[in-house]
Amino acid sequence: TIQCTKDGQFVVVVARDATLPNLELDSISLLGANGDHCTPVGTTSAFAIYQFKVTECGTVMTEEPGTIFYENRLSSSYVVGIGPIGTITRDSQYEYRGIVIEALVIEVKQVPPPILLPAPGPLRVELRLANGICLSKEEAAYVSYYTEADYPVTKVLRDPVYAEVRILERTDPNIVLTLGRCWATTTPDPLSLPQWDLIIYGCPYKDDRYLTMPIPVEASSGLSFPTHYRRFVLKMFTFVDPTSMSPLRERV
Repeated sequence: TIQCTKDGQFVVVVARDATLPNLELDSISLLGANGDHCTPVGTTSAFAIYQFKVTECGTVMTEEPGTIFYENRLSSSYVVGIGPIGTITRDSQYEYRGIVIEALVIEVKQVPPPILLPAPGPLRVELRLANGICLSKEEAAYVSYYTEADYPVTKVLRDPVYAEVRILERTDPNIVLTLGRCWATTTPDPLSLPQWDLIIYGCPYKDDRYLTMPIPVEASSGLSFPTHYRRFVLKMFTFVDPTSMSPLRERV
C-alpha cells in the first residue's frame, strides 16, 4: 500500500507475501536508493515500511494541466535455492510500481450573503418638523428642520406644517415605513386628551375640514433609503373648549 502525507512524503508498506514465492524484504530497493532515508524505517518478519519525500529516492515527477504525477519503483531479487534434487536456476524478480496522482485544483467561491428572514424587532422612529421655504414644490420644505432649541414654534391658523417621520439606524432597503394613525394632543403625552386625528389607517382623517395631505418620497429625493421616510403636511389648528368653543391656550 502507498499513502501521501500532507507534508509531501510517501509512506509505502510492502508485504512479504505479496508474491509467490515470497519476497525477500532485505533485498528490496527503490529506484534511486541513495542515502539512509531511502531504506526501510521499520521492518518486521512480514512487512517493510518506507517513508521518504516525494522528490527523493528516484521519484520522477511529471505534470499535466491541473495534475501532478509522482512515479517510483521498488525491486526485489530472489536468491537461487538449492534443493535435494537440484537447483532452481530461474531467477524471480518482483517489481512494484506505484503511481500517486495529486490533483491541484483551487477554486475560490464567494460566500453568498445570509438569507434575510422577516421577524419582529424594535425600530427607532423620529418625528420632526421641516422649516424650509416652500415656494413651488412641497419637497423644498424638507431641506432643513426645527431643532429642539427652536420650540415652541409659533404658527398662524391654517399655516402649513410640514411633518416627517423617519426610521433611524437602519440600512435595510427592504424595510418600508407605513403610518397607521397620527394624532395631535395638547401635551407631550401622546395618550393625553383631547386628541385630534390627522391620519387614520394611513389615510387623511376624512372628518377634518382641512385634510392632511401626504407628500410622496420619491427615489429621486436624494435620500439613501426613501422607503424609510413618510412625509405629510397639515394646516395649523387649535383645540377649543367643548362647552364655550373658545380656543384653548395650549401647545399642539
